[in-house]
Amino acid sequence: MTEPIASGRVLQVNVSPGGVPKLPVAGPVRVTRLGLEGDTHHEPTVHGGPHRAVALFAIEAIRRVAAEGHPIAPGTAGENLTTEGIELARLPVGTRLAIGDELVLELSAPDNPCRTISGSFSDGRFARISILTHPTDSRMYTRVLREGAVRAGDPITVLPPAPDSRATELALLARVDVARHASSVAIWQAAAAAGLDVRVVDDGEIALVASPALPGRWLNRTVGLALLPNLVERALDHFRSTGTTGWLDLDPADPATPGTEPDEWMTLHAIEPERVAAGPAIPGLVVRPIEPAEATDWARTLTGDGTVEPDEAGAWIGLAPHLARTPHHSLWLAELDGVPVATGSLHVRRNVGWLRAASVIPAARGRGIQRALIAARVRAAAEAGCQLVAAEASPGSVSERNLRAMGLAPIATHGLYRVGPDRR
Repeated sequence: MTEPIASGRVLQVNVSPGGVPKLPVAGPVRVTRLGLEGDTHHEPTVHGGPHRAVALFAIEAIRRVAAEGHPIAPGTAGENLTTEGIELARLPVGTRLAIGDELVLELSAPDNPCRTISGSFSDGRFARISILTHPTDSRMYTRVLREGAVRAGDPITVLPPAPDSRATELALLARVDVARHASSVAIWQAAAAAGLDVRVVDDGEIALVASPALPGRWLNRTVGLALLPNLVERALDHFRSTGTTGWLDLDPADPATPGTEPDEWMTLHAIEPERVAAGPAIPGLVVRPIEPAEATDWARTLTGDGTVEPDEAGAWIGLAPHLARTPHHSLWLAELDGVPVATGSLHVRRNVGWLRAASVIPAARGRGIQRALIAARVRAAAEAGCQLVAAEASPGSVSERNLRAMGLAPIATHGLYRVGPDRR
């Protein structure tokens, strides 16, 4: 039997129909995969879901904050369970909490504060309980490993991570997804600015795009559902309303995933910039970020590998000048003896650099140019303060081999599942 690390108890169980404060209930309250029954969120795209099902806050942290004169108390910061006897924020992601007779939770991530709880602070500065500024005083999110009831006074036994825990992987995926989301939306909005018929929804931590005029995955898909699969119906409604076929990005292990094989698997890769290989030295090769005036040439190189349909190529040529002016987004060109031979892009968001738009013209392949492009963008990401760089590629593809050769490691695989506008 696994030896416990520590123990404590549930001081208070808190629920609300949305917003704060969450109010105490005597219980018992049933806790399911998606959280406490009777508890909801005003903003379901930034709270809740199976990986943020239950929010916890230690009374020890609340007392430290209150001692500074802030009007904070159990439930006012929006936690579901106020605990006593355990310094929650000091425990690593993956730690299990066995509560009462049935319930088992797993720490999944810090609960980043937002302005909704500003009333709990005398100066309105809710960052007082951010794990980035006060590592011991953060609220913590958990996922539900075993459903059960909870009530005030229930004992809590702290256990180490399970051997098969995916907690670290999923926490890393959540960090990477922020940058992937921002990069995808930047491209979609550039397409809209170019006059293309694209319907973009950017809502919290999910984003959806549909284009009746341009069928295919790149402008008819979702980002974020792998971590918020409970919002699949919202994506389906989007594709129904536009009459388009779409692709859902979903974790194949999640119960919300369709019982069919995806059209394509995609593997996310990530690593700290300082651990990326230096890249090959190729005589005559120059890799550089472009100026907006060069965006059309960049797009022609991107789509010049013979695999892009004419309509899609035209869309890229139209949107590239708008994308080149997007903040935190840079377009990169590799030139061999002055001739454009490869492209890439870099989007920086919350200290993560997201690499995409990789393409090498057929005549220049097999020389290590894509690896040189990776190395150059990683150096730029590091100079921008990124603590992580990431990219995605199809398993077994040349792109994936290049990413791994440069040191990026696989962190998660998701499927792109095709759904028609008539799916119910």
